Amino acid sequence: MRARSAFAPRAFCAAFLAALLIAATNLARAAEPCGERIEIATHGTTTTRYSIARPKDNPANVAPVALVLLAGGGGYLNLDEHGCPRALAGNSLIRSVPLFLELGFIAVRVDSPSDHTGTDGLAGFRMTASHAEDLGKIIADVRARTRAEIWVVGTSRGTLSAANAAARLSGPDGPKGVVLTSALTMGQSGARRSWAADTVFDLELESIRIPLLVVGHKNDSCIRTPAHLMSRIAERTNSPRRQVVTVAGGAGSAGISGVDACEAYSPHGFLGQEKEVAAGIARFIREGRY
Repeated sequence: MRARSAFAPRAFCAAFLAALLIAATNLARAAEPCGERIEIATHGTTTTRYSIARPKDNPANVAPVALVLLAGGGGYLNLDEHGCPRALAGNSLIRSVPLFLELGFIAVRVDSPSDHTGTDGLAGFRMTASHAEDLGKIIADVRARTRAEIWVVGTSRGTLSAANAAARLSGPDGPKGVVLTSALTMGQSGARRSWAADTVFDLELESIRIPLLVVGHKNDSCIRTPAHLMSRIAERTNSPRRQVVTVAGGAGSAGISGVDACEAYSPHGFLGQEKEVAAGIARFIREGRY
């Protein structure tokens, strides 16, 4: 018994020190900035936060491009003072920010406005002219700060926001191009929340006259984003340059279907293929093919 009692304090101290080290490491990571957090006035008396992350190296002969990233779900990132998301951090676009930075892009994480926070977040506001105008203010502000060409990139429910902006905005407030990944093409009519029926097809897609890339996954079994409907999006637009891509492979999620398959860590979120998808988006934006 003496030997055990003599050993226990040393074991406890070692475990305690290890726990302190882990806690200190986590605190240090939490303090790392994700970019400059900016807050601007938007519709009515609301404000909207976004953060700008810049690549470490940007070749002098390459014009800067900023990606305005529009997450799915409710779109409420709850950005902290360091510009880091406290919510939806696992969203495919948000977790791909380091990849976009490595590819030389400026990455802009866009939060929901101050009157659309919480789980539902943007809800049906994604489809409105006011939402598009808010995004136009962000685009103009980012362009003024970075002198960059602006592309809007949306995934899942974020494709409603991206397509809305692409259809309604032009000139200094408008994007140069638009990318839709896991586009929301199937709604749920009769749902308790009326906005659950919204799809990209409810927008004036014919008004999109900028380059368009649509990317989906062959194995995406999310009931809202079937890959076979993606080509209809491109067909409805008047985009001068467009491409529809169906990705295959990756980690997969066998046996998951319906709304359960709409999670980020699945084919719906291009799990295991983030680098491939980011590189394909980069090629298209830089005038190539995915």
